[in-house]
Amino acid sequence: MKAISFGSAAALFLLLTSGALAGTGADGVFTIYNDTENNVVSGFYTSEDNGDSWSANWLSIQVRPGEAAEARFHANTGPCEQVLQVGWVGEDGSEVLDEPISIDICEASNVYLEDNDISYD
Repeated sequence: MKAISFGSAAALFLLLTSGALAGTGADGVFTIYNDTENNVVSGFYTSEDNGDSWSANWLSIQVRPGEAAEARFHANTGPCEQVLQVGWVGEDGSEVLDEPISIDICEASNVYLEDNDISYD
């Protein structure tokens, strides 16, 4: 399993799900798991220009601890290296953004969001 920081990427579609999902990064699909104790994911953003500009929020619903979201890239071509950024619900209800991270979505079938870490396999 590889550990990564935080960031955002190219065209994704996220669908909230619960339970285990089998994703394959090579097919443009991977699953994001909220493995935190108490933190709620409120946003998932992508950037095609290394974080200079960000997409709209791909999530239409919050991802609570223990839930998962399937991410699907619609384009058949594009770079495997992507920049992602995740938003969390803050104590005052506002969105708190993590630092952007790079991830190889061609290698990632599962992305695990933990309290102080992100990893993928």
